[in-house]
Amino acid sequence: MSVKEKVFDFIETESQHQEFEECLNNLQGVQGGQMPALQEAQRIYGYLPVEVLERISKKLDVPLEKLYSTATFYSQFTFVPKGKYTISVCMGTACYVKGAGDILDSYATSLKIKPGETTPDRKFTLESVRCIGACGLAPVITVNEEVYGRLTKKKGDKVLVTYLNQE
Repeated sequence: MSVKEKVFDFIETESQHQEFEECLNNLQGVQGGQMPALQEAQRIYGYLPVEVLERISKKLDVPLEKLYSTATFYSQFTFVPKGKYTISVCMGTACYVKGAGDILDSYATSLKIKPGETTPDRKFTLESVRCIGACGLAPVITVNEEVYGRLTKKKGDKVLVTYLNQE
């Protein structure tokens, strides 16, 4: 973790705790159980907090170093919590040429975060991504699974305001 990365407190609900404990109990003694445990942790928590990795290590008797090595090998895993809304700004050639950089800069300024970061309230994560395959709609963003195309900076700002006003 770099010095510039924000550190987040681990927050776990009772239902998350119970669901993950059940998963670990089912995987105890299963050879190769660390991969499904990591996948379930990522699904349940949205990222892999160190506290959860320590629980996997203890319950499945797998060294923490091995879990970390496995998790860093696969791009599906992240050690940083994501926001409720993940805003992905396509920076592929078509989107970039049509002003995606201005939209990304506007979002970064409005949210007071850089691409790859999450707001302190965990409401938003901002990502700069490569081509998402919707070049005919350039510039394009996604908010979670919702696609917004043919954006201008002004239209992009309106999309952001919609999500800022949601709980």
